[in-house]
Amino acid sequence: MARGRGSGARVVAVFTQPDRPVGRGQKVQANAIKLWAQEHGIPVHQPERLREPELATLAGYAPDLALVMAYGHILRDAFIAAPRLGTLNLHTSLLPKYRGASPIQTAVAAGERVTGVTLMRIVPELDAGPIADAESVAIALRDTALDVEAKLAAACVPLVARALPRLAAGTQAFREQDHAAATFCRKLEKSDGGLDFARPAAELAARINGLFPWPATAVEINGQPVKFGAADVGSSDGAESARPGDVLGADAEGLRIATGAGVLRILRLQRPGGRMLAAGEFLRGFPIAPGTALPSAAMPPLVAARPFPRPVR
Repeated sequence: MARGRGSGARVVAVFTQPDRPVGRGQKVQANAIKLWAQEHGIPVHQPERLREPELATLAGYAPDLALVMAYGHILRDAFIAAPRLGTLNLHTSLLPKYRGASPIQTAVAAGERVTGVTLMRIVPELDAGPIADAESVAIALRDTALDVEAKLAAACVPLVARALPRLAAGTQAFREQDHAAATFCRKLEKSDGGLDFARPAAELAARINGLFPWPATAVEINGQPVKFGAADVGSSDGAESARPGDVLGADAEGLRIATGAGVLRILRLQRPGGRMLAAGEFLRGFPIAPGTALPSAAMPPLVAARPFPRPVR
């Protein structure tokens, strides 16, 4: 960013990931940031890796400030220091909670009712930099990670609008995080989509909503993997003698499943090759009989008090 009229800032360039294959057809597409920048006539750079030529390009713009959000690359010190006022990160949690790669999904999956965006300085330690400001958003009971992502994107606007004038004037204060209170999340894997029906219904509903749209939870039903797109806790009628994983009912109100504590109600489902549908519409073409026993699977932890070890590839 560089100084300008009106809001006090203008975007001089965007650095973003290269175009990637998307969806079932794996067609290469530009991401939303690139499309936005092109619509506004802003130069776009998409290096696979940040090296000396990219540093020279960035320095050539003589930016006052750089803002980073979910870029996916570790920035070298030279890149962080290139802008006159330094480089700040927009992290989608209320730090020090949920440092790491999946803060939106993990907050929803953990059953949080509030999350937010934190504006912080970048330091070598993971998401541990001093905080300039934060903006909170509410997580509704049936919000999925996709819903919360949209709320957080909107929350960035007032947050940045407040901070930019203070940064330009040199009056923005920063406070250290409470590192003892930090929690950590990790990069999600396809294997995170299992459900253990011995867990409480509220925990399972939060997990389903938090992992939608990716990696998404799925259970084998009638020989096919069925994805779950949204869930909440249903009425416990008829659950007294049921075992965890037993289907109690399947109708327009949802797929009701017995759990270790309470009844899980699935509101949206998807079969292989199909669309995500509301329960009533899905069940008209894919009936599920009461009494059907659904298999449980492991639910690897998504949050920890220490950084997760990097997986061995």
